[in-house]
Amino acid sequence: MSDREEFLAGERPDDVLMYFSAAAVSGVDALAERGERVDDGAVLVVEGETGRSAFQNAVSVDPMQFAKRAMGTEGDVDPDCTGGVCPAADEGGNGDHEARFVFAFAEEQNTEVDGIYQEGDVIHAYVSCSCGEAYSEKWLAGER
Repeated sequence: MSDREEFLAGERPDDVLMYFSAAAVSGVDALAERGERVDDGAVLVVEGETGRSAFQNAVSVDPMQFAKRAMGTEGDVDPDCTGGVCPAADEGGNGDHEARFVFAFAEEQNTEVDGIYQEGDVIHAYVSCSCGEAYSEKWLAGER
């Protein structure tokens, strides 16, 4: 099982997942050497604090500020965390709608709160679209 598959299954709750499209960062081949090469970019799964720092260095965006902004807009994130369906595309927005980067983390099951968190570990994923929109989705780990 790959690092990404383990993360998405909820087996790496202390790690973060980062996807970077080749169009969004320079040196995507160097990133792929540390992670997994995908058709149009690279995916890395690394320890949480190290991952947050690496994300900020790669795209010059604080990951928690980015997540906070993206939480305001629900969208459809691909189950493999390498893209999604931008909600601005549904609104007839102009331009391309390709994921530039994705930041995701897992939150362990918490039976003391309401909602999805009672059912199991939850994946939180945040996408930056080439049109400028930021959006998010969350789902139960291993359910997609």
